[in-house]
This record gives sequence, C-alpha cells and structure tokens, in this order.
Amino acid sequence: MANCHTLFLNFNTVIALDSTRKGKLRTSRNAVRERIRRFFRDKQNGFLPKFHGQGSFMMNTIIYPLDGEFDVDDGIYFLVDQKPVYSVSTFHDWIYKAVDGHTQQKPVDKQTCVRLIYAGQYHLDLPIYYVIEGQCPRLAHKGKGWIDSDPREFIKWFNQQADKDGQLKRIVRYLKAWSDYRAGDLPSGLIFTILAANNISIHDRDDVALYQTLVNIKNSLDGWFVCYRPTTPKGEDLLANYSKTDKDYFLGQLGSFIESAEKALSDKTNQKDACKAWQRHFGDRFPCDLSKDATDSLLQPAFSAAALTFPNRPIVPKKPGGFA
Repeated sequence: MANCHTLFLNFNTVIALDSTRKGKLRTSRNAVRERIRRFFRDKQNGFLPKFHGQGSFMMNTIIYPLDGEFDVDDGIYFLVDQKPVYSVSTFHDWIYKAVDGHTQQKPVDKQTCVRLIYAGQYHLDLPIYYVIEGQCPRLAHKGKGWIDSDPREFIKWFNQQADKDGQLKRIVRYLKAWSDYRAGDLPSGLIFTILAANNISIHDRDDVALYQTLVNIKNSLDGWFVCYRPTTPKGEDLLANYSKTDKDYFLGQLGSFIESAEKALSDKTNQKDACKAWQRHFGDRFPCDLSKDATDSLLQPAFSAAALTFPNRPIVPKKPGGFA
C-alpha cells in the first residue's frame, strides 16, 4: 500500500497560511481595529467597541484559495446594559463610515457584516454585535434585525474536538482545498468543519485518516442529510436549503473521492499512482513530484482500505481568547 502521509504533510504546508502571512494579517487587522476605535472616540461617545477574531483564521483552518483571495472575520462587540435604541442599519452605517477610505475599494455593506476589501489579497468581514453580560451576543442582521449568534462559542466547541497533533485541523484544510478545487460547488468551509469534527477518525497517517473521515461523513449523510450547527443558533440545519440536485452532486463527488482514496490505499498501488488518485481531487498543488515509484510492502504488511479500523479520537479541551 502506498504511504502518502509525507505528501499530505507537504500539501498542508502549501495550502496553510505560514507564520509570516498570519503576522501580516494580524497587523492589518489591528490597524482596522484602531481606526474603528478612533472613529467611536471622536464621533460616537458612549460606545466603546471590543473585538474578537472568528472563523477559520482563529481556528487555524484557513487555506490559500486558488484565486488568491481569502476572507478573515473580525467581530465588533458593543458591551451594553440593555438593547441599543439605535437600529441595525445605524450600526452598519457607523462601521461603514469608520473603515471607508482605509483601502482603495469602497467597503461593502452586507446583510450580516461590513466587508473591507484588499484587492487581490483578501477581504475582512466585520460583523457587529451587542452583548449584555450573561446573555448571548446579538448580531446586527440587516434583514432579520438583532439575532442570537456566538462565533466565539463555535471556536470553543471546535477546539474541544481537536486533537493535540492537529490532525483534525489538517483534515479540515484538505476538505477546504478539495472544495476550492471544485470551484465552489461543494459545501462551505463551516459545513466541512462541522462534518469533519463530527466524523473525524484519528490515525497515524493523514491519508488514512482522511479516507476514514470521508467514509464516516458519507455514511452519516446517506442516513440523514443534515448538518446541524452545534452552537448558537444551535440546531440550525446548514444543509436544509440544498436542492436534490445539490445533494446528489455533493454525495456523488464524495463517493468519487472515496473511490480514489481506496485506490490510493490499495496494496497494489505504488506511491506515484496513489498520488495521481489524490491529485484528481486536489489539483496540481498536491505534490506528485515528490512521490516515488514504490509501495510499502517491503516495510510493513499490506492492508486494504476495507480492513481499516475507525478508532475513537482523543478530545483536548482548549479555552477561547477574550475580547481585544
């Protein structure tokens, strides 16, 4: 059986943001935070914004997309004693004015956030919340008003599922890279994050762990095509709006991926051929130039994908960070 674990680790370094890029993003994000603080100090006395990063950047599952532009989320929180008298639109307008002019492109006022665009690089989404101590944060949604939403809770939940070796986070990155290669026809990063966390099968090798996790996801969705949000708004089915066509496409692509993984893990497949099977779903970023024309048969007993076991994963709780 071809062992592609090292190739997967190399692939992970290709798609994951390195420390230098992360540092630049933090510097850029912090400059926006200070601009917003200054706006409220000068223009809106009585409101003091706090900040908390959210999404894949904070969970360390963000990847370099093929189109070169990725998104970073930074929540803006207003700690208050009671529901603000100002409307959702007013808060959106304030944040829009605060960041307008920070980049060459105009901000975009979306339903759930104000988006700041760094052309050709990334965009920074700025969702707005008010928080009353002891209560769930309320998101400023232009279409629905103030709604319960707590991305910090999701980060905590995800970190509690993660293993200390980081394999779950790598598996999420691999799934996102697969989705990215399919040009947006597969589920969102949020859905893949939940599906991976709920179905992860930890293994010493990433190629085997990915295969086992894909099988677990497929079996779960074949039984009941749902993906419930595990945190506020808890119980929301993120697959509820999928049409039959969308569902069939996703399950079909998932099945195709599993078939390729089984071929790659076959005791008759050498590493070069296995790499081609993986590359079919990841594209040229998967490093087949590093593969070898050999199997592991001389190093360890061969075993088939069908004989693989699905061990339980270790749980390592972690604490979320506070507001900035």
